[in-house]
Amino acid sequence: MPKPSTSTPPQAARDAVLQTLPLFEMMRMRAATTARRHPVLGFASEDRASRVRWVNQFTHTHRRIGPEDREVVSPNNDTVFSNAWLDLSQGPVLIDTPDMGERYWTLGLLDAWTNPFAYVGRRTTGNRRQRTLVHGPAWHGRVPDGVDNVIASPGDDVWVIGRILVDDSPGNLAQAGELQRGISIHRVDGGTAALRVDTRLDGSAVDTPSAALYRATVDDALARNPVPTGEHLRWPVDDGALADALPWVFGALRQKVQPHALGGGWALPVAVRTHWGQDVAMRARVARNFIGALGIEEAMYPTAEVDADGEPLNGSNAYELHFPPGATPEVDAFWSLTLYRRSDCLLARNAAQRYSVGDRLPGLVTGAGGRLTIRIQADDPGPGHNWLPAPSGEGFYVVLRLYQPRRRHLEFQFPYPPLRRL
Repeated sequence: MPKPSTSTPPQAARDAVLQTLPLFEMMRMRAATTARRHPVLGFASEDRASRVRWVNQFTHTHRRIGPEDREVVSPNNDTVFSNAWLDLSQGPVLIDTPDMGERYWTLGLLDAWTNPFAYVGRRTTGNRRQRTLVHGPAWHGRVPDGVDNVIASPGDDVWVIGRILVDDSPGNLAQAGELQRGISIHRVDGGTAALRVDTRLDGSAVDTPSAALYRATVDDALARNPVPTGEHLRWPVDDGALADALPWVFGALRQKVQPHALGGGWALPVAVRTHWGQDVAMRARVARNFIGALGIEEAMYPTAEVDADGEPLNGSNAYELHFPPGATPEVDAFWSLTLYRRSDCLLARNAAQRYSVGDRLPGLVTGAGGRLTIRIQADDPGPGHNWLPAPSGEGFYVVLRLYQPRRRHLEFQFPYPPLRRL
């Protein structure tokens, strides 16, 4: 990793890196999450060291993420995932999705600047079988018959992040897998949309890139994804200033995101709707630390790291999270509370194999008037409790996931109760 300069780089160079860093991080994620192999067309390259990958192809995770998964921090344990990177430079693509029944599902579309600019799914387009056309800024063709949704992308590169809800009922996970396999991408003429792309990047690398790699990646991404409307492009900068600015900016962005305080020890790490607007610094910080965040209308993730007394949460203690009657989270889809170790931000393995508690938990215990209490501790509190296991003697934090949150959450008016130590 390049060593930081002993002096502060010029402001113009720092501003240029802050502005363009989302492009680099998105291209790094594309390299990390696209497939080497197509189910019909085979490997994108026979050279195992090649960084050529397939785009315009969905890949799916057919199981819920567990403690053995280490690729993503603070992972969601409620849904299975589907992932695709679109390249619209050769024309639009059609995405077919099956009838999802009553399930929550979404395909969130992010542009190359990390703006969550469009959705297909339960909240926006419903659960019926549907066909969606996604096109880039240069396309002005005729929309073919049978298309239900038309999405205009501001650039040629789009990350599609799909989620389908699963629960613990028999066969539910297998049913979700069948729905995932029913999602497809093809060209308007019906042919395969898959394209080979040289990502040029090691997707597993998370350190500060060299100035040469950063410049080449940003230049290529900019040619395909123009700067957002109303934003003045501060790129390029000279090689020396760029080499100094990169480690300085990447180091600064490793500092914790300043969240939006919600009260009760809760805070919201990311609060974007459809566009980051002029908040270039926050856009860069989220790209570095929370890339892939969708808008809060789709999902909110209030996070608590401390108890009611402001003390860090730790598995050597027992806690209660108490929602009074009529004061449980207000959502149009579902909510869940998930626990993560502070040491690595991953799920904590436990004998009960329970990693979240929410409104879909089998046997959820509620009291008079609908009051709800969740017990958070290392040892099983016994029957009659809604138990979320904590790692014994270890620090942890919890995330309250709210899917399709209602108005009071979106307006930051909901009274989040604190975690009280017993």
